[in-house]
Amino acid sequence: MKFIIAPDKFKGSLTGSEFCDAVEEGIKRVLPKAIILKKPLADGGDGTLAVIKDYLKAEWIEVEVQDPLFRPIPSQYLFSETSKTAYIEMSEASGLKLLSIEELNCMNTSSFGTGELILNAIKKGAEKIILGIGGSATNDGGMGMGQALGIQFLDSANKPLKPIGKNLNNIQKINIEQLNELVHKTKFRVACDVTNPLYGNEGAANVFASQKGADDSEIFLLDQGLRNLGRIIKKQFNIDVQKTPGSGAAGGLGGGAIAFLNASLVSGIDFVKELANFDKDLENTDWIITGEGKLDDQTFFGKAITGVIQSARKKQIPVAALCGSVSLSESEIIKLGLDYCAAITKEGTPLDEAMLLVYNNLVMSASNFCYGLIKKKL
Repeated sequence: MKFIIAPDKFKGSLTGSEFCDAVEEGIKRVLPKAIILKKPLADGGDGTLAVIKDYLKAEWIEVEVQDPLFRPIPSQYLFSETSKTAYIEMSEASGLKLLSIEELNCMNTSSFGTGELILNAIKKGAEKIILGIGGSATNDGGMGMGQALGIQFLDSANKPLKPIGKNLNNIQKINIEQLNELVHKTKFRVACDVTNPLYGNEGAANVFASQKGADDSEIFLLDQGLRNLGRIIKKQFNIDVQKTPGSGAAGGLGGGAIAFLNASLVSGIDFVKELANFDKDLENTDWIITGEGKLDDQTFFGKAITGVIQSARKKQIPVAALCGSVSLSESEIIKLGLDYCAAITKEGTPLDEAMLLVYNNLVMSASNFCYGLIKKKL
């Protein structure tokens, strides 16, 4: 039998590669002659860098940038000298993970550090940049990123604004005269896993800003600010970013990337699958085994497992999911398109204990799955 192991990470406890190793060990205990192909995946959010490093044949580039509150921090991105391609993960410079709970407030945070990573990459010779924008701490519409690349956001007195969320309402003009000329020579793709518009009920502020420290009154102001930014972009550049699904990703940086970088937005999981030659390797596969830390309602919206199922359906290959926990009903699991689903952690196990046992539990769950396949054939 041929198995493809294609998981997302178990956040905080298991990388995609470790998942692959555990499942391989479990399969081999029962089916020692099985053919196994490991294809760890990601959806463009946190952790994507680690997954695609080998696919890109890239090296880490270390650089000092400013964090969401303009403090200097060490950061990194991937660069392939061969393909002149850089992969930049926004969370490495402008992510929630860089701030304490007390520091969270996207009225005051900036994507400036993400722009610094882009600037470093294009100066290094990157001709293509893939920007993963999950896990951001910002709601500045890409102001910070743009300023780091030479763009000025001006107020009614023609003075430059600090590129933070609460200044979105004060923008009267966007000056791109000093935009680094290398930006025009670089092809940008933005990998994201959401389809939210820039503003409105489903926009960046109303859906995500509360997770980034904004209260109700601040969310209203941020949404109004993104509306203002959208109006000015439409007026100056004749681009209606509101109409592009995903423009509200990462606090509106998706829309900013469209306007300022001429970027195209792509599904994070589709991009990683493309990089991994995932669909091409599905030939003659008997089962795909995937998984993530928690299988829940969010899985339906562009997550790695959804991308695996979409590819599997085209080839009529059954899919098994081994997850840390499962909160979907049996009917929802069927609707999702899974042929087998199991939670590897016993219900009621404390989280800290579950995280310690996750590797061994995954090995056992993979073995149990294979025993089930053998019984069906008998």
